[in-house]
Parts: sequence; structure tokens; C-alpha cells
Amino acid sequence: MAKINTRALGRTGIEVSEVGFGGAPLGELFEPVSEEQSQATLSQAWQGGIRYYDTSPFYGYGKSEHRIGHYLRQQERSDFVLSTKVGRVFKPTRKSDFDPGGWVGGMSFDFHFDYTYDGIMRSWEDSTQRLGFHDIDILLIHDLDSYFLNDRLFNTYMSQLVGSGWRALEELRDAGLIRGIGAGINKSGNIPHFLDAVDLDLFLVAMPYTLLDQSVLDDEFPACAERGINFVIGAVFASGILVTGPVEGAKYGYAPAEPEILEKTRKIEAVCQRHDVPLPAAALQFPLGHPQVSAIIPGAMAPFHIDSTLELYQQPIPTDLWAELKAEGLLHSEAPTP
Repeated sequence: MAKINTRALGRTGIEVSEVGFGGAPLGELFEPVSEEQSQATLSQAWQGGIRYYDTSPFYGYGKSEHRIGHYLRQQERSDFVLSTKVGRVFKPTRKSDFDPGGWVGGMSFDFHFDYTYDGIMRSWEDSTQRLGFHDIDILLIHDLDSYFLNDRLFNTYMSQLVGSGWRALEELRDAGLIRGIGAGINKSGNIPHFLDAVDLDLFLVAMPYTLLDQSVLDDEFPACAERGINFVIGAVFASGILVTGPVEGAKYGYAPAEPEILEKTRKIEAVCQRHDVPLPAAALQFPLGHPQVSAIIPGAMAPFHIDSTLELYQQPIPTDLWAELKAEGLLHSEAPTP
């Protein structure tokens, strides 16, 4: 079993393995995943020493929670940390009417956004039943940002959260049914909305802090550090390009990479090659250099993905690589590095 370090998760009192498991692929985001393969992947993660598991009702419209819960119920509850998300409420739909909404697979349910007191309580309760645990360590406010919502909807749902939904989260935390409250962020510029409105323990940052983008270091991350708010980094490979490299069809931000991103990736990859370091290893390890980053949670949908992740985690990286990236203007000059 690989030795994976643990880190504190902000003010929550929770310790997480700094390499966690991102549950979106088990909801069949990219391709179908059999039940047997999903359980084998989770088993490989456990055997590899991963003890932090993140999922969401949105991932496969419940499928990821079912799969992760099935595996983790076979383990001692005190041996792992579990996070899921709120903000969508699901209901059954006829199979003929099922719209997977971008997922390759998933379960035949439909949803509506709901950040009210009742909506968050319903989402939490449904998740406890899918997962099979009455206690969930961390609840994350999901997709309340400009990546998914236009200004009108964002303002409507933020008003729901501040006006009533936040009270539900505080009640769950006060009752000991959850231990930490966070929010998922897909684009830079969204963190300040939460800092002005509620008192979070952490942010799950999906895209704005990778080897290709560190703009949040200018203002947003320092503002969080002042408040003792930590980060979990969800998209260490920027949704694909930092694994595949700048090949034709490479994905960045869940869409085909633009020419400037392809060019920047080529330059970063060239620096990595000069230091005999695989590009994915640099991408995976880079966020862990930040003292406020508690964990990274790359996804996996097959056992070999876990093996690859742990090999990249253990890859030696010389400090000269980070220095050269900064010298060439490819990395933020103030970016903390491993």
C-alpha cells in the first residue's frame, strides 16, 4: 500500500488523505462503467491507501453515491472521510423521458435546483439513504456559480441559500450529522460571493487552480487563507489536457482546448521533458504545494487509473522544474510549489 500523507481540513477537525477519490466517473460521465468495474476501482483505491471519497447526487443522477456507498459500507466508518453535495433534488422519471444531461450513463431520475432549507434537508436525507450512512463528514454546496447559472438564476439561488438553506446546513453541523460545510467552485470570481454571504470551512475548486491557471492566487485564495478556509482541488488535470498533453481534441474545462491553451501546455510539457518528469505528475503534485490545499481528488473509473495516480503522486520532481516554469512565465510567480 502506498504511503499517502494526511492533512487537516481547515477548522473542521477532519484529517483527510491528501490524495482522495473523485466520484464523478463512477456516475458514467465519460463512458459506461459496469458495477463490477466500479467496485474493483474503489477496492484498488482503498488498497492504495486512499481514505477520502467525494461524490454527489448529480454524478450519474444518484449512481455514484450508490456505488461508493456500497463499497464503503464494507469498511469501518471511522477509517474514511466522505463528502457529498447539495443543491439539486431528484425525482423519478419514466425511462422513455430520461435525459442524461451530458452524462453517458446514469439512473433514470430528473432534478431541479433547490438551495432552500427544505431543498437542502431533502437532498441530505436522500444522500444518506443512497450512501447508507446517517452521518456524512462534509456537505458541499454544488454548482452555485456562474459556470452553470446565468446572473438571474445565480442571484435567485444565492438568495435561497442565504435566506433559508444556510440555516439547514448549520443545523446539520450543530447536530453532529455533518462536520464541515463547503462550496464547489468551477470558475474564478465566484469565491467572493460566498465569502460575503456565509461562513464556510472549505472550497472544492474544480478548475481555477491547476498547472495551467493560478489566477485565484491574486485575491481569492489569500482572502480565504485569512479566514482559515482550506481547499480541495477537483480537476488537477484540467479535465484532460494535462494527462493527454496538447494533442488534437484535448479537453480543457470540459470542452475542446483553445489554441492558446494548447500552446501553453506544449511549453509546460517541454519544461517537464527537460527535467524527465511526466506532465501528469507535475499537474497532480502542483496543487499540493499550497499550504491551504488539504487534498486533491482525481477521478477514476478503472483500477489502472488508481495505479497511475499513485505512481504520479510518488514521482520525484526536482525543484528546478518549478523554478524554470516560473522563470518562463508559465507559472504564477507567487505559486507555492511542492
